[in-house]
Amino acid sequence: MIKKLAGCIREYKKTSIATPILVSLEVVMECVIPFVIAELVNRIKDGCEMRTILLYGLALVAMACLSLLFGALAGSTCATASCGFAKNLRKDMFLNIQKYSFENIDRFSTSSLVTRLTTDVTNVQNAFMMIIRIAIRCPLMLIFAFVMAFVMGGKMACIFLIVAPILVFGLIIVISKTMPLFKRVFKKYDNINNSIQENVKGIRVVKSYVREEYEKEKFGAAAEDVCADFTKAERILAVNNPLMQFCLYTVMVFVLSFGSYTIITTHGVDLDVGQFSALLTYSFMILMSLMMISMVFVMLTMAAESGKRITEVLDEESSLHNPENPIYEVADGSVDFENVNFKYYEKAERMTLSNIDLHIKSGQTVGIIGGTGSSKSTLVQLISRLYDVTEGSVKVGGRDVREYDLDSLRNQVAVVLQKNILFSGTIKENLRWGNKEATDEEMIEACRLSQADEFIQTFPNKYDTYIEQGGANVSGGQKQRLCIARALLKKPKILIMDDSTSAVDTKTDALIRKAMREYIPETTKFIIAQRISSVQDADLIIVMEGGTISAAGTHDELLKSNEIYKDLYNLQNKAGDNDEQ
Repeated sequence: MIKKLAGCIREYKKTSIATPILVSLEVVMECVIPFVIAELVNRIKDGCEMRTILLYGLALVAMACLSLLFGALAGSTCATASCGFAKNLRKDMFLNIQKYSFENIDRFSTSSLVTRLTTDVTNVQNAFMMIIRIAIRCPLMLIFAFVMAFVMGGKMACIFLIVAPILVFGLIIVISKTMPLFKRVFKKYDNINNSIQENVKGIRVVKSYVREEYEKEKFGAAAEDVCADFTKAERILAVNNPLMQFCLYTVMVFVLSFGSYTIITTHGVDLDVGQFSALLTYSFMILMSLMMISMVFVMLTMAAESGKRITEVLDEESSLHNPENPIYEVADGSVDFENVNFKYYEKAERMTLSNIDLHIKSGQTVGIIGGTGSSKSTLVQLISRLYDVTEGSVKVGGRDVREYDLDSLRNQVAVVLQKNILFSGTIKENLRWGNKEATDEEMIEACRLSQADEFIQTFPNKYDTYIEQGGANVSGGQKQRLCIARALLKKPKILIMDDSTSAVDTKTDALIRKAMREYIPETTKFIIAQRISSVQDADLIIVMEGGTISAAGTHDELLKSNEIYKDLYNLQNKAGDNDEQ
């Protein structure tokens, strides 16, 4: 895990190395200052001249300025290194997520990935910042101050040998108790993010069903759950501070009482005033260093779990890989399913698709009909290799899809989903997802064919109209037509429309299908639909049931031979007749 995370430092290695060096110099200056002050006090006691006092004073000012300079530089380099490290960490995670297949994405929830990219990265960033600064400063300060305390105070410094183990023992108990809590709490963070995501995404449904109070209670319960764990962890961590304070005051009382007694009884022979003042300063340094070290360990405890979660994302490898010598050209839009069986998970008991044997010529229009859960979408997802078949093969252009370069294959397959996604940006920017080099004339033509130009022209800014995130400022039917236009601009060899005209009326649906036949006649078209009217003029209609092909044929053939298709046709026509009456 540490090696994987450290690999994200990259161009920030220099600042990451410079920070501990600068911190070390700062510590040296801070630890030398009390020693010089002690010497100055002794010189004053012995009746030194003003010139000596001024020289010592100038030396102290110079050391203080150097300490301040080293500290400021360390702060600057630490900020640069830690922020850069976090930037690289997020970038590497995001880039790896982009490589994931659908199978990989299914292993992580969206909310979990968001938490890992935000909260977990912030925790690791804070830990890294502490490691290169506080975790260097405190041990060095502890060692220097400890040595100087023995030099200045002799046997009296043995008090630290008694106090230090007490603090270490307390720290070990605190860490052992809080670690399980932090492990548990990050999973609950995922639940909170999931609750927020669902609520915001489905806010229209929430308000339509007046479920605001239910959502508030659900979110409140998740927040309370996280709060309870954090409160428990904080209560345990809070024990650390009183323990530190107790040890600090114990040492102070001991040094003040025993030190004063030694000075008075030995008349300054065993311990003089200068040594006594330096010993007090070093005592404070030692205990504050121990306190800061305990904070570092607490932060590292929290960050360790975050680091594991981040490493899981970085280590996850796509289940789909390019072949050693990939094919970059797709000959045509022909598609062949040869004895295909498929299941989403290796341990799944039953196949999602079974015994699929299908041969489609380039340029054909194929309609796919079936009930909910009949695996219509799963079937077409195998064409662009979003998943790999479990058994058998899927061929495009006469070659197994596993032989193609993934990008080359997917560039020749355009998909229009039922749940259409538009990205924040102008209409032009969204359309150019289909073809980044598309001219204005090409975009207008594609929108006319998809019946989108008509409503775009009603917008004040027309094609420069800004689309809100997720297409929140356009209707469902408008989103579908824009997504169809985006797919048409791609001019693919295969076009898949997954129930993508469900939000438009039958007249518009017919106009879109007519435009596709005329505009991209060489493209193989797969149309998944619930309405018979959307597929009845297709060259081939496939009826899916329970993950198998129940029947295949033309509209007229299926009306005669397949009861499922016939019942669906009669039901829809009866519903249409009733609507007309």
